Amino acid sequence: MICPLDFRYGRDEIKNIFSEESRLQYWLRVEATLAKAHAHVGNIPKEAAEEIEKKANLKYVKIERVKEIEKEIRHDVMAMVKALAEQCEYGKYIHLGATSYDIVDTSNALQMRDALNIIEDEMKKLLKTLLSLAKKYRNTVMIGRTHGQFALPITFGLKMAVFASEVGRHIMRLREVREEISVGKMSGAVGTGAAFGEKFFEIQDFVMKELGLKAEIPATQIVGRDRYISLFSLLSNIAASMEKFATEIRNLQRSEIGEVEEFFESSKQVGSSTMPHKRNPIVCEQISGLSRVIRSNLIPAWENAIQWHERDLANSSSERFIIPHALVLTDWVVYQMNRVFSNIVVNEDRMKENIEKSMGLPMAEAVMIKLVEKGMSRQDAHELLRQCSMEARERKVHLREVLKDHGIDKKIDVDELFRPENYTGKAGEIVDMVVEKLSKEI
Repeated sequence: MICPLDFRYGRDEIKNIFSEESRLQYWLRVEATLAKAHAHVGNIPKEAAEEIEKKANLKYVKIERVKEIEKEIRHDVMAMVKALAEQCEYGKYIHLGATSYDIVDTSNALQMRDALNIIEDEMKKLLKTLLSLAKKYRNTVMIGRTHGQFALPITFGLKMAVFASEVGRHIMRLREVREEISVGKMSGAVGTGAAFGEKFFEIQDFVMKELGLKAEIPATQIVGRDRYISLFSLLSNIAASMEKFATEIRNLQRSEIGEVEEFFESSKQVGSSTMPHKRNPIVCEQISGLSRVIRSNLIPAWENAIQWHERDLANSSSERFIIPHALVLTDWVVYQMNRVFSNIVVNEDRMKENIEKSMGLPMAEAVMIKLVEKGMSRQDAHELLRQCSMEARERKVHLREVLKDHGIDKKIDVDELFRPENYTGKAGEIVDMVVEKLSKEI
């Protein structure tokens, strides 16, 4: 085994979709459906289609035999056709009028659709987890950070609501992309349907209806790869979000921050081979690394859309890698992200401590706004608070004390303004809106 998907990453349910055996079964299913279509329009005997359908499975068509034939003829689809024909009295009707990529691209659509169904289910679980966290920590105050520096108070619930909204948008995008890629073709070597004769449209429509797909009209020898670009763009977008979430947890778990933490089974889990004290965010780090692999598959997907004339074969080899790898890994990082959030440790005391360490500086905006309410110009208030903030930093004292030294406490209730829970705006209501909206929509 060379590929880590074989022994380290990915869930069996989605990996099974892309196994050698499964790929062969998808191909056989399409061939059987084509035979049924021919029988439906009267091109071949009904009993021929029935026999082909009966034997178009792994019980009769052994993968070992297909490989044996392919080694000789050097064509994987034709090897499948020959192996199936060997098992059928009516083998001469198999693959009638079709070209290889009628089978491959139609099978691709079925595989990709089935994989996206699994990914959507896992994303809905992740969304549910995030909405639960948003509700639970609706009013849990923490410091917000911009540019890696203390900014203003927010709530952990709001942070989770932001993440949930992003996942919700991905689910809606996934549904659109699934519709876009659920397209096959049964129109022959250059898309004209010539080999199917006068009943071409009936045959193609029958096959696609039976498989729950739409027909690519017009097509060349392949389904348009702009559709695949949409798929890989979606997977890359999802991966970017998973890495974003994972990076946030990794940063908040830093020793000097310590506000949240990946679950660590302290009774037996090992953090480091040499440092016994370590509790590393290894799942989030794995998510970050694999998300980069997922996004890297978008480049060959773009390149594969550039074909010579009605098609060349340059896309085939790379798609054997990128289609299963990107889908399996996307499912895996979403699954892992849900595991992290389902077991996340939230340190509310540390959140309070970090706000206290800020020496009141994040409340400068609140004081500025209050001074404006009392009649001071916004620009003058901003400059006053800027100077007082710089002074507080230089003197290493609380901003509140500097404001009192400047007599600001005579104009406004300074002590009340330095309660961070009073300056989270409508964060709680925003959380409520997000929870209600996404619960209804998804």
